[in-house]
Amino acid sequence: MLKNIIKRGHKKVPKSEVSDFGHAPPAGGRNSGNVSTSDVVVNHASRGNMVTNSIQSQQIPSVMTSAAPAPGNIENLPLFRDVPISERQVLFFRKLQICCFQFDFTDTMKLVREKEIKRQTLVELVDYVQSGAGKISENNQEEMVRMISVNIFRCLPPASHENTGSENVEQEEDEPCLEPSWPHLQLVYELLLRYVVSSDTDTKLAKRFIDHSFVLKLLDLFDSEDPREREYLKTILHRVYGKFMVHRPFIRKGINNIFYRFIYETERHSGIGELLEILGSIINGFALPMKEEHKLFLVRALIPLHKPKTVAMYHQQLSYCIVQFVEKDYKLSDTVIRGLLKYWPVTNCQKEVLFLQELEEVLETTQAAEFQRCMVPLFRQIARCLNSPHFQVKGNL
Repeated sequence: MLKNIIKRGHKKVPKSEVSDFGHAPPAGGRNSGNVSTSDVVVNHASRGNMVTNSIQSQQIPSVMTSAAPAPGNIENLPLFRDVPISERQVLFFRKLQICCFQFDFTDTMKLVREKEIKRQTLVELVDYVQSGAGKISENNQEEMVRMISVNIFRCLPPASHENTGSENVEQEEDEPCLEPSWPHLQLVYELLLRYVVSSDTDTKLAKRFIDHSFVLKLLDLFDSEDPREREYLKTILHRVYGKFMVHRPFIRKGINNIFYRFIYETERHSGIGELLEILGSIINGFALPMKEEHKLFLVRALIPLHKPKTVAMYHQQLSYCIVQFVEKDYKLSDTVIRGLLKYWPVTNCQKEVLFLQELEEVLETTQAAEFQRCMVPLFRQIARCLNSPHFQVKGNL
């Protein structure tokens, strides 16, 4: 009996099976790192029946039914012009699948051929959407937004000041941190832009894919240190705001939240200037009489944006937004002037020069009644500026 117990104690436990993680990230998810293509298959079999049923239901032609290649052996698919019109939707879907691959751009010699195939495929997708050669099916529109999400929604690298470990390093415009995957990323952004602005894009259908979650993640990307990426984001978000009216309040609220976090918590964000550029156009289109919501935005977000030390990085855009408010409603000039006086710099002479220049623009559109309300504190501040030892401060009076 003792021997039987000992034998049972030495019984081997079977090893658990290894899970397969070879599928692409889900739509709207963030790619937290470089995805190795060694475990990925082009046909995304792990997505289950959705892809299989979608392709089978479209009577796939013989040229498209061959088995999907392994990551290290990706084959070029035919060009759109080389297949019949009836087969182009299936071909479009297969090209989107190829573009879901994520590559490691830190090693320029790794998978060079595969990277070039993806780049060429993205170029062809952009041309196809831009040309309006054929209406994109609903399934392909959903898959296209999913592919775009896989590529652009990712964890941004640490800011340059975080790499140095210094909290007092000023933001450098001369040496921006450039995204190494930009050869692919630029084309993905271009595809998204062409999809949004296309006259063939049905807003009612597209808003199911470009939803609040998608917009919120676009806003998160404005913190990218690459100015090329922020420029694309600015253009795309502005177009989304213009085309998708249902998203307008949500976009304004999202920008507000970024400003609040920047002003009262971090004082660090790479895209404040670009967001203010978008707002400049939005403010210019405000209807009169102005909503109370917009006036609160001026008081709670725009005016406090004068507080951070890095205001010089975005002051031109901020000043434009402030002046737009005063030109829309001259009664706001008293509120704006008192707000400037509240955040007037005490020891930063360069910042003081910016305030004086903005104050001059505001006063040009100020009516006599509003000026009389704020002239006493205003002249007190001007008197202090006259006593400033800095020649540029005096020169702007």
